[in-house]
Amino acid sequence: MTLLADPDTPTDIARRMAQRLSMRLAEKSEPGQRFDVRVVSEPFTAGTEDPPTLMRRILDRGSAEDWDIIVALTDLPLHSHGHRLVADLSHEHGLALLSLPSLGGLRLQTRARRAVEEAVLGLAAPQDTGAEERPRSQRHRRPLALGLAPVHQGQVGEGETADLRYVVRGPRGYLRVLAGMVRANRPWRLVPGLSKALAAALATGAVATVNSTIWSLAEALGTPRLVIATVGSVALMIGWLIVDAQLWHRTSEASQEAKQRARLYNTSTVLTVGIGVLVCYVGLLLINVVWALFILNDKVFASMTREPLDISGYWTLSWFVASTATVGGALGSGLESDEAIRAAAYSKREQERRQMALDQQGDRAS
Repeated sequence: MTLLADPDTPTDIARRMAQRLSMRLAEKSEPGQRFDVRVVSEPFTAGTEDPPTLMRRILDRGSAEDWDIIVALTDLPLHSHGHRLVADLSHEHGLALLSLPSLGGLRLQTRARRAVEEAVLGLAAPQDTGAEERPRSQRHRRPLALGLAPVHQGQVGEGETADLRYVVRGPRGYLRVLAGMVRANRPWRLVPGLSKALAAALATGAVATVNSTIWSLAEALGTPRLVIATVGSVALMIGWLIVDAQLWHRTSEASQEAKQRARLYNTSTVLTVGIGVLVCYVGLLLINVVWALFILNDKVFASMTREPLDISGYWTLSWFVASTATVGGALGSGLESDEAIRAAAYSKREQERRQMALDQQGDRAS
């Protein structure tokens, strides 16, 4: 069997999964069945997010290579008939397409492995006697026991390669897919990609910490204003990164499904960038506390602000400086390469896959 995986997260998941997949499948399958697992990494979703088109691509790819059972993994959120797709299966051709975001943001490796095992076992299971004489829609099919509510069987259109479809519906399904998209984006990768912005923020914070005007402002601000400063600075940083790196996804299609995809992309991008910025903000706050403890003199501070420098004073000053430094970091982010920031956006990864596919076609032609 073959695990056909999109680059990046799907390929990482497929390679980790393949290490023990053969043994696990042999334990759960009919006696005597063996599974030789190979992983093929290529951007099979390049240029399209239409499940029927993707299933035909997988079928053509498998036929060209004479593959037996194929399970394709993608981190794109796929839609079908207004619902978010979990999996498409074709028992006739031995194909399965799995959209990883629909599995949620927690325990993704375990859930993906379980889904792949269920799909392979269902595709490899013997058909009922006389099944070949019956229409495909009436043949015996093993359902996927994913245990991932709210997963339901979905509608399969006439002429499609798939004969069984699973989708998620409703608000819970939307939140599950959104969490899966943010998880696939791996927002923690944004932090090292903002090295210049972090350097600018640290420099701003270091200077602000020893500024007596900042001391007086910090002492004059109450908790509500500090919260507003935090929200404002973080929002400014998020907005600046999205605008500067051109992460906002726009669609020229007028269909409701395309608009729904665009909203999903943009929401996941805002959450991904937001998590990365919040991690940076917390890091700045902790560094500012340590710097303030090391550099400030309580007598000098008290003479300038007429307030004692106690634990509350250290915390309030560091909190306000973190917000100020985040604004400085937003300005510094303009010096960053857009590549690291764009890695957090599905739309940009899709463009990279398109370019990769074009490059591969050019190599084959030459």
